[in-house]
Amino acid sequence: MHIDHIGIAVKDLEKATETYRKILNADPTKTEVVESEKVETIFFQTGESKVELLGGTSEDSVITKYVNKNGEGLHHVAFEVEDIKAELKRLAGEGFTILNEEPKKGADNKLVAFIHPKDNNGVLVELCQSISR
Repeated sequence: MHIDHIGIAVKDLEKATETYRKILNADPTKTEVVESEKVETIFFQTGESKVELLGGTSEDSVITKYVNKNGEGLHHVAFEVEDIKAELKRLAGEGFTILNEEPKKGADNKLVAFIHPKDNNGVLVELCQSISR
């Protein structure tokens, strides 16, 4: 596994994009709306990993609710795996609380699943696997 990306929940996606454009001295490499999650994502490539800015597209978006409750900041760390189903099974066997019984389609052409932050020192962990094209 390697770190695929770090997800940052933001209130104002346009403002955050400009901030990270300055920090990374680069333009975003990808923008995508994930309708099923009511979230817009902006990706910046940083070497082998990415920074993903997450903005809710509606008041009932999980990201909007997260920002309203916790404020802006680190939302999750995503690790890319070769076989997401096998990793979910392995981690469940290790006692981790898996939030998605089955991986779902996420941004950046990935299958994703999450592990509850209570088992990870307060950090939401995402597992992701590239979807074959």
